[in-house]
Formats: sequence, C-alpha cells, structure tokens
Amino acid sequence: MLTRRHVRVKVMQSVYAITRSNDDSLEKQQKFLKFSIENTYALYLLMLSLLKEIHALAKEQVKLSSNSYLANNTENFPDKEKFIKNRFLQLIADNTSLKEELERRKLDNWYLNDEYVKLLYKEIVQSVVYKEYMHKKGSSFDDDKQLIVELYKNIIAPNDKIYEYFEDDKLTWIDDIPLVNTFILKLFKKVKPNVLESYFLPELVKDQDDIVFANRLLTKTLLNNEALVKEIQDKTPNWDKDRIADIDAILLKMAITELLHFPSIPERVTMNEYLELAKEYSTPKSSTFINGILDKLVKEYQKDGKLNKIGRGLL
Repeated sequence: MLTRRHVRVKVMQSVYAITRSNDDSLEKQQKFLKFSIENTYALYLLMLSLLKEIHALAKEQVKLSSNSYLANNTENFPDKEKFIKNRFLQLIADNTSLKEELERRKLDNWYLNDEYVKLLYKEIVQSVVYKEYMHKKGSSFDDDKQLIVELYKNIIAPNDKIYEYFEDDKLTWIDDIPLVNTFILKLFKKVKPNVLESYFLPELVKDQDDIVFANRLLTKTLLNNEALVKEIQDKTPNWDKDRIADIDAILLKMAITELLHFPSIPERVTMNEYLELAKEYSTPKSSTFINGILDKLVKEYQKDGKLNKIGRGLL
C-alpha cells in the first residue's frame, strides 16, 4: 500500500513535528513516525468499512420499506433488494476477517458517527448510476463490481464531509487520503468472484525494508541536523535561514541525507523524489530552489568522491 514516496512524506511530517515542538527527543519522533505509518492502515480499514456500514443501512431501509406507506413512496424497482444482494458489496459486508480486524483495532468510528454513513447512503440512492443499476433487471458480477467502483470513485472518495472528519481526527490523514482512495480503487478493479477474504486485508508495505528506510532516514536526518543546516547555508549565502520555508529546509536535509547515506538509491532518483514533494507540499518556487541547491551538491559530492552509489536503487 505505502509507496516509497509516501514513506518519505511520513518522515517529512515527523521532522516537521520536531521543528514545531520544544521536544527534540529522537525516541519520541521515532514513535510518531511508527504511529503515523500504522495509522495509514487504520484509515484504509475505515474507508473500506464505510461500504460495510452502507450495506447494513441499505438492509435496514429495505426492511422498513416493506410497510405500505414507505413502499408507496419509493421508486418502482424490479427488485428492491438488488443493492443489498450486490455480490461485490457482499464480499466486503460479509467479510469476517475485516470485521475481526476492525474490532481488534477498536475502529468503531462509524457506529459513533453514523450521520456520515446516512449522508453517503442518501447521495448513493439519489445518484443516476444507482438508479440505472436498480432499474435494470439482473446483473453480472462485473456489473455489481462496476457499480461499487463508480459509487466509491464519484461519491465516497471525494466527499468533503468525510475529508473534514478525517482531517479533524488525525492531522496526518490529510496526506494519506489520496493514497488510500487510489489504492482501494485499484484493489476493487482486480476483484474476482472467488477472491479470498484476506484479499481485502493487504500488507501495509510490500517490503519491510521500507520501514527500515523510514527509520534510518529520520534518524540520520535528525542526528546530523547541525551539519545539514551548515551544508544548506554554504550553498545559499545570499539567503537568511529564516527566509527558507520550513518544508524546503526539511526536504533539503532529507535529500542530502539520502545522497550521502543511502548508497543503493541513485542520486537522480533522490533529486526527482524531493522535487516532486516540493511541488506538492511547499511553495510554487520551491522545486526550482531545491533543484538548484541539490544540483550543486551532487556535482560537489561527485567531485569529492562522497557519492558511493551501488546497484540500481530502490523505489
């Protein structure tokens, strides 16, 4: 789920946190990093469980609509239970492994905040794609899957209220939401009718080396802070350190750390990754500023023999 770029974002968040606090404890920041990475998986489970809760609410509504008053005020669908019998949706709703994982982590957010589930369900039943699906007689598994993919992509993932809820809950989730939503959509598109329950509980990272990378990058960046600050100041003699944006300074420190202490990552990969992060998280001119400094440093390090790169690199 987590890409190497997103791991770098997590380290950036941790370094930023320490610059904003009076506590320079390395141990505290390592715990913050671990907590932030693990919480990405909690966000994934919560987003996935929204479909589980929506299915439960739909079942409840179908049951309520059996009385004559509500039955006369609902659309005349050929099969009013078609949505709750959606085979793709049932793979999630009836997934005992998912249920157990949610209980183990005590992720009962939607039980405590069911207004968000109701809000999403209302948007779903009012959507054109839902009505077209419900009016059509019969459906294949692919039809069922396509409906859920469309509903997730166009109603659930971009919902502002859900975004605001997660933003208020945990600040680091702001950067995780696009990653999680993209991952879920890719996951959904590959689902087969006979998929195992474990398919919906993937590993947080493909390789544990990514976690090792994150901890090493954080540790070396923090422990070498004074030397990194001097390195940046030497390359920006006309800039007061207070004029350099905090995020720019952090990204430069991390990039220099990678260049000098991670021989398996090619310098071009490092430069490209931090330029992209600058475009996304800092000022409009940051990528140009950072590119100029890193370009000078790479040439200097190559001349001085400080870059000892090996292999094809890790991404």
